[in-house]
Amino acid sequence: MRICTVVGARPQFVKASAVSPALKAVGIEEVLIHTGQHYDALLSQVFFDELGVPAPDENLNVGSGSHAHQTGAIMERLEAYLTSAGSFDAVLVYGDTNSTLAGALVAAKCHVPVAHVEAGIRSFNRRMPEEINRVITDALSKWLFAPTDLAVQHLAAEGLTKGTVMVGDVMLDATRMFTQRAKERWPLERITSVPAREYAIATVHRPSNTDTPGNLASILSAFGRLPWPVLLPLHPRTKAAMGEMKAPGNVVLMEPVGYLAMLTLCSNARLVLTDSGGLQKEAYWMQVPCVTLRTETEYPETFANGWNTCTAANEESIVAAAAKRPNGPQHALGQGPRGSAARMIAELLHEDCD
Repeated sequence: MRICTVVGARPQFVKASAVSPALKAVGIEEVLIHTGQHYDALLSQVFFDELGVPAPDENLNVGSGSHAHQTGAIMERLEAYLTSAGSFDAVLVYGDTNSTLAGALVAAKCHVPVAHVEAGIRSFNRRMPEEINRVITDALSKWLFAPTDLAVQHLAAEGLTKGTVMVGDVMLDATRMFTQRAKERWPLERITSVPAREYAIATVHRPSNTDTPGNLASILSAFGRLPWPVLLPLHPRTKAAMGEMKAPGNVVLMEPVGYLAMLTLCSNARLVLTDSGGLQKEAYWMQVPCVTLRTETEYPETFANGWNTCTAANEESIVAAAAKRPNGPQHALGQGPRGSAARMIAELLHEDCD
């Protein structure tokens, strides 16, 4: 079996670090295509270097741009590659980025079956570009690899039962794979002088927060009212959006960090504040309370016993949520029936081609 895997953004590199070795282990030939959606070295190359993901077989170098421009550029270049690189049995895509959507659309038009890892995730907010990408990709996919039972239910509600399998969350695989490596290569003292459990770690990058000055200002103001240092690695979009905006004195602005360093920062934090999807899950698995700076989450399982709270960009809500502590145990999230989600995905694909 020969698979073309399309990646383009930092979370996808992490997922590939778990799935690519599993594909190889069952004898599947994988051709890895990097769209170039994330092209900054701190958001791209560092992940390949740290996680041992093989260098991409092809880089489409699309760079940044509007959603339409970026998606269209990926489609044009990926179609040219697929039509010149020999036959593929499947195109595998991850998550919900423009690279995901473009990969699924090109595969469908080239009559190559699509395998979607993280199928069925829903925020039910159609103003999020990621939600549109998820829904369309799922509708085009032959294999729908769902990370949770709730994701399976979402797909069933949309009439997508054929090809749907709950495999577990490959991000949980990656967290388990790399936590020890993170401790060894990125001990906390290498990243910050602030002791463990005496800081909050924050990430802010979604357009709903960065492109509305009032929202970003409200979030930063809330961070300034917290009684601990707030470490804030700056996504390029956030850095540009801040402009002349001043960060409160307790907010420590940092360059973007790699996956391993973020695992260390998350596992040692007393609180996570984020508008990311993946970091919510990592905080949950590491038993660190989370405040989600959005009106909704794709992972409502993390609400169990107060481990996660959605506040949007409301200053008072952020401050109030940060002061709360969880009041009970966590529920299972992303546990697959065969233990490793990546291995199950590889085995299912291999079995299907036999």
